[in-house]
Amino acid sequence: MRIATLFAALAAYAVSGAAQAQQIGNAVEGLAYARAHCGECHGVERSKDDFSPNSDAPDFSVVANTPGMTERALVVWLQTSHPTMPNLIIPPEARDNVVADIMSLKAPKP
Repeated sequence: MRIATLFAALAAYAVSGAAQAQQIGNAVEGLAYARAHCGECHGVERSKDDFSPNSDAPDFSVVANTPGMTERALVVWLQTSHPTMPNLIIPPEARDNVVADIMSLKAPKP
């Protein structure tokens, strides 16, 4: 009986851990950070009328809806230098929030 209880507890923990692993950061805080630090170049708002001030910088909604875009891909992208982006170091907790904000712009699948 104890073994069954232990396995049930481990299974519940694994499921809750998997659910938590799918969520990264806080989208509301990410939007605030993006407005303050990213909006100079990127369109960061949720409005269809919000466009990137810099034509070389994609709107965050475009980034979110790029085929194959994932949270992990964004985290990696934001940790590396890119010739078209300033050498901006985003603190990990803010980075996770920005990633959550960007991913919140992903269009639902039909």
